[in-house]
Amino acid sequence: MTTIFSYDFMQRALVAAVIIGFVAPLIGVFLVQRRLTLLGDGMGHVALTGVGLSFLLGTAAIPTALVLAVIGAIVIEVIRARSRTAGDLALALVFYGGIAGGVFFTSLSSGRSSTALNQYLFGSLSTVSSSDVIALAVAGVLVLITLAIFGRELFAVSLDPDTAHTQGIATTRISTLLTVLAAVTVVIGMRTVGLLLVSAIMIVPVAASQQLVRSFRGSAIGGVAVGLVAAVGGLIGSFQLDVPPGPMIVFVALGVFLVAAVVGPLVRRQNA
Repeated sequence: MTTIFSYDFMQRALVAAVIIGFVAPLIGVFLVQRRLTLLGDGMGHVALTGVGLSFLLGTAAIPTALVLAVIGAIVIEVIRARSRTAGDLALALVFYGGIAGGVFFTSLSSGRSSTALNQYLFGSLSTVSSSDVIALAVAGVLVLITLAIFGRELFAVSLDPDTAHTQGIATTRISTLLTVLAAVTVVIGMRTVGLLLVSAIMIVPVAASQQLVRSFRGSAIGGVAVGLVAAVGGLIGSFQLDVPPGPMIVFVALGVFLVAAVVGPLVRRQNA
């Protein structure tokens, strides 16, 4: 019996979707805790310059976007460490410059069009290659290993940076690490969710989970569960409707959030 996952391109897309559905909420829970929910969106803009540059230079999109996103993350955190106000301004300038750079470099490249760029902006089912899956899997494993090693420090800094500093934690370095992890996660998700929407899969599943649970660990676990449901469900929906996977994945995540927002008060009332 033939199913939608009998197709090779859907198998590759499924693996990529599962990776981002699992990894993104684990980073998103720290961003939500630190009230940096728009950071992922900004990193997507920076990575877009990397995609455009890869078109121009003829290099692979994922490594190029990853390098640009990580550099952007480090620059932002260095400026933020010196001045919060200057950091926020630098953040905005980098974000605007990122999306402009992506369009600019794509326009300069020969043989590339806005259609190719749209595949990275909103995700694509058919263009995920085997090498992309391998690169995304490696990046995902590295993110998980980093979380396993520095998870306690990331939690402490996300909860209260001042207290974490008094405990001897290098808060600037840990903040930079979190921003870099967000940048890597954005690049992981750009093939399926798209650079303009990948931030949603980092934040919305965590927000949905928080409607039902209050603990940090519970939010992370619930966020992963919602992220996986949204990624796989959105992937199936995008195939059935012949639309980009990014919007469908976000719609499923938002749908789960709405259900959780309605059910959450009832659950808390019963447990009170």
